Amino acid sequence: MTPQNAATAEPPSPRPIAVTANQERKRKILEHAERMASGRLAWKRRNAYFHEKDLGYLRFMIPEGAKVLELGCGVGDLLANLKPSFGVGVDVSPAMVEEARRLWPDLTFHIGDMELPETLAAIDGGPFDFIVLSDTIGSLEDCQRVFESLHPLCDRNTRIVVGYYNYVWEMILRLAERLHLKMPQTVQNFLAPADIKNLFELAGYDVVNQQRRILSPRHMLGLGELINRLLAPMPIINRAALRDYTVARSRVHAGEPGLSASVVIPCRNERGNIETALKTMPRFSSRLEIIFIEGHSQDGTQEEIDRVAKVYADEFDIKTMTQPGKGKGDAVRAAFDAATGDVLMILDADLTVAPEELPKFFNLIEQGQAEFVNGSRLVYPMEEEAMRFLNLIANSLFARAFSWLLGQRVTDTLCGTKVLKRLDYERTKSIRTYFDELDPFGDFDLLFGAARGNLKIVEVPIRYRGRAYGETQISRFRHGWMLLKMAVLAFRKMKAI
Repeated sequence: MTPQNAATAEPPSPRPIAVTANQERKRKILEHAERMASGRLAWKRRNAYFHEKDLGYLRFMIPEGAKVLELGCGVGDLLANLKPSFGVGVDVSPAMVEEARRLWPDLTFHIGDMELPETLAAIDGGPFDFIVLSDTIGSLEDCQRVFESLHPLCDRNTRIVVGYYNYVWEMILRLAERLHLKMPQTVQNFLAPADIKNLFELAGYDVVNQQRRILSPRHMLGLGELINRLLAPMPIINRAALRDYTVARSRVHAGEPGLSASVVIPCRNERGNIETALKTMPRFSSRLEIIFIEGHSQDGTQEEIDRVAKVYADEFDIKTMTQPGKGKGDAVRAAFDAATGDVLMILDADLTVAPEELPKFFNLIEQGQAEFVNGSRLVYPMEEEAMRFLNLIANSLFARAFSWLLGQRVTDTLCGTKVLKRLDYERTKSIRTYFDELDPFGDFDLLFGAARGNLKIVEVPIRYRGRAYGETQISRFRHGWMLLKMAVLAFRKMKAI
């Protein structure tokens, strides 16, 4: 989409939306917006590098082709550059909206005060995939009430994305305004990321992710880009970053009772654990599908799967598969593609995580408390020999690194038990291509797909047991080297952007 150079015919006006400027602060904000409308894009061009970085990170979170509502859209350039399949913008300023309609005639723009119930009630086209408030919360009288009023425009997949400036930059930004280096603004609300998170939680939302970006708003012959890619994401340093981003989801639409489940059991040389998995499997969903996917075993695992599938055919819906390639990740992907349950669950055939633990994971998904559930073996005491000491240390270190990379807390990245809805898995498939063949486990592909897709990640502490049959198939040093390479690649893909 590109701005129109010549005036176009005025599109049909949407339903009128009420505007109020009765309060003194609102009146000043409205008057200021009216004055700035014609020159807004010129100011953005003067600070093109900063706005390109801001847009780049919003594009990272919001894929092209989504249904997007922007509240406080100004002249509509941000909304247009997100390239939505259906885009709606709302702004209190008639002059801003008039300019937006001229520049972007294929989008829909409304004049309205978003703090009035009738404004949002008049918006057609919901629910939206994303609702964006870029700096808008700085002008609101009651942020909590506005967040509460957004629930009817959401469904379980909607994400609210808030971008705001870090108030430690306040004096620098005011100086830039005085020097005519930045577009003037009215007095803004002082909101730290913790305040924004609290307001969302009070309004009935879960905050999925919070990030800080852009340490240098100027390119500075490439030095600014280096600072923003390498230094700005770093812990402690990023507290000084200029931009705060918060992503939240509505709890009102989160729950979904009556779901079915598919339990995927990848197995290679696990003959002695196959029947035990079914004997101890609890019935926790309306329909329970069990998928054994065999990985070219040498101990008769396939024959044992065929035997128990017949024995337990009346108790479970059992499928058997042979994986097309190598590695657990390949097996999980093949089985997930064949699964028919609403919820996809992984249970390692070594049974170091007991099948009896699975209802905890399933209930979190069904009740809407989580969208991706990861097991954690590092809370409760383990059985003797369940995990070697060096593996325990490495798991703890990598968990800290990947928690930072993901932007959500994960204490045990390599726990094999991971659960998510099939529809969420399908949505994240196209954006989880970080590691290709580098991740033989599949754990990181799923975790980063969940984080990249803004899913709510929750961990469940589980009891980790020693093996009753077979030997571990993890190589500490070879797979440890793979983990290091994946961490570097994940930094490039998730942080250095």
